Amino acid sequence: MGVDESRLRVKLQGEVTQVEFVDRNILDEGFIQQIGHEIDDLIQEHEQPKLLLSFSNVDHLSSAALGTLITIHQKVKEKGGQLRLSDIDPQIHEVFIITKLDKLFEIHDDVDGAMSSFA
Repeated sequence: MGVDESRLRVKLQGEVTQVEFVDRNILDEGFIQQIGHEIDDLIQEHEQPKLLLSFSNVDHLSSAALGTLITIHQKVKEKGGQLRLSDIDPQIHEVFIITKLDKLFEIHDDVDGAMSSFA
């Protein structure tokens, strides 16, 4: 794994930073840490970050990845920002429901729905 090889595709749409994951399976501890650092950098770039994480390419998430998402949520909240998740595979969404993380995160069916939800 190249150090400068991003695990994310990032684009700025107005005030919203859209993040799409490169990997279909977010299971590797090293990749998860790298993703966490990359997203943390994006959060730090903005006074009140508006962050949209699209899971359209993702088929599998590990529990460590869920832990990283919780940390990301806390960091965004601490800065008075907003976080949205979209395009989550039904099987992964089931895990969010079982773990009650669907109550913590604002989850949308698609990017358009998530984008229109930002205040």
